[in-house]
Amino acid sequence: MAANAAELGKDTPESTWKQVLSTEEYRVLREKGTERAGTGVYNKHFDDGVYRCAGCGTPLYTSETKFNSGCGWPAFYDEIPGAVERHVDVSHGMKRVEITCVKCGGHLGHVFEGEGFPTPTNQRHCVNSVSIKFEPKQKL
Repeated sequence: MAANAAELGKDTPESTWKQVLSTEEYRVLREKGTERAGTGVYNKHFDDGVYRCAGCGTPLYTSETKFNSGCGWPAFYDEIPGAVERHVDVSHGMKRVEITCVKCGGHLGHVFEGEGFPTPTNQRHCVNSVSIKFEPKQKL
């Protein structure tokens, strides 16, 4: 994440994103790529804290809503209110719901409903690890 992440948003030029993001972060966040299943650092990560957008630093998810879905990517059953936008995605010949960061528009992954997970929302936000950065909860 860039040192000036607070200044990054939807109107940030792609040339700037290419400078502040790694090649893989750019591919996923800006080009709507997907990391390979089971390869992300946060897939089996369950420490207490907040998951922020890897592009702009916006808080997106808390560890309280993370669960082990077995899908190969980090899974959350709900976002921090107002942090994530949903868009219909028909890019792979099927209808899916893409999720993006509300502040910078960075691609996070997709949200699926009705899969039967024992969560309060019956949703699975399937998020690329490269799209997020973990901030541990401060111990008092």
